[in-house]
Amino acid sequence: MEIKISRGVQQILTTIEKAGFEAYIVGGAVRDSIMGKTPSDYDIATNAKPREVKALFSHTIDTGLKHGTVTVIENKIGYEITTYREEAGYRDMRHPDAVKYVDKLSEDLKRRDFTINAMAYNPKSGLVDEFGGMEDIDRRIIRCVGVPEERFKEDALRMLRAVRFAACLGFTLDEKVIKAIKKCSVLIKNVSAERILGEVNKILISDYPAKIKLLYETGLMRYIIPELCSCFGTVQNNKYHIYDVGEHIMKAVENTPNDLILRWAALLHDVGKPACLSCDSNGINHFYGHHRESVRIADDVLHKLRMDKESIHDILVLIENHDVRIDMHPAPVKRMLARTGEGLFLKLLLLQEADNRAKNPKYLDEKLAKLHAVYDQCQRIIAEGQPYQTSHLLINGRDLIKLGFKTGREIGDTLKLLLDEVVIDPSLNTRDYLVKRAITLRKKRD
Repeated sequence: MEIKISRGVQQILTTIEKAGFEAYIVGGAVRDSIMGKTPSDYDIATNAKPREVKALFSHTIDTGLKHGTVTVIENKIGYEITTYREEAGYRDMRHPDAVKYVDKLSEDLKRRDFTINAMAYNPKSGLVDEFGGMEDIDRRIIRCVGVPEERFKEDALRMLRAVRFAACLGFTLDEKVIKAIKKCSVLIKNVSAERILGEVNKILISDYPAKIKLLYETGLMRYIIPELCSCFGTVQNNKYHIYDVGEHIMKAVENTPNDLILRWAALLHDVGKPACLSCDSNGINHFYGHHRESVRIADDVLHKLRMDKESIHDILVLIENHDVRIDMHPAPVKRMLARTGEGLFLKLLLLQEADNRAKNPKYLDEKLAKLHAVYDQCQRIIAEGQPYQTSHLLINGRDLIKLGFKTGREIGDTLKLLLDEVVIDPSLNTRDYLVKRAITLRKKRD
């Protein structure tokens, strides 16, 4: 089998081989090439020791010498080159107690996580596939190299990586992998929040984001977002829903455009429902105030996962407003625009559409028609430059101070009252009118 490689990679392989050593492309680059995808980067494995690699190239960076890795810069691109190694014992389920260099490529490939990542390629030698990676690609299955439980005890993040590869590639997990994750799931508690967040993010922005349900099915979810576990099996039991809360959330995630903020919002938009469940005299379930509870839980979850503050803010705004029925008339649309801003407003409509697509299809057309009408109204407001924030008024706080207003709450309250009028009638947004109206409001207050 022939794999097309970049000129820079070929130069590195040739340089190492001319010095009497072996060199192979390994891991994801081989997998992606076989699957017809362009690799985002290339990792190279060799039997040359790090110091020997450094001696062969003029520009190197010591990125991981204690683990046998040197980064070689070729044509302004960095390539990680790692010496064949085996690892003996792990002190913290990630970092090996010792790294022992080996001479054979096969010994190096044994330590890798999944068969699809344990293939190597060299233009002269061709494809090296000792663990059935090609077959597993054809079968579209994620299978570990060796004993799954041992791989996961070496680095517990590999359990999340298994789900991530399933989501990114559209593969299924091998039964032995599922069984091992269920047995080892508690070990994920030893992995840093940052590493967990990185993998969950990749699952959510994959082509198969609903695969995140595998976290629930394998037991990983209880240690990452335990509140989502109780959503599965929480019956909604009203005419607008045909799924329990957990399945509804999965459908919403699946229906959401590929945007990380949107998909996080979809994942957590109803996480507060189990805590808000009530049943009326007719046996109909209700979840009053679930948006507030969902915001509270989501805020806690995202902070524990160390997500950045700006993303947390945007996700919480979307969750808080996901159930708001926005009237299609100009004033309600402007008020929501003021709460969210233009960018988040459009994302909110996409979230609401995904939410509705995950409900009873009997009511979908009507709900989509209303959302599309709100979208059209929003576009009209923006295109015409109609004011919906105090910053859009043709008067500001400095102007009010010159009119005798006191700094502080009086100015803020006055601008808000002026905005309420302008939102209803944009033609009132003139400096003359706003000055006269501000004076009138001040006299009334006095």
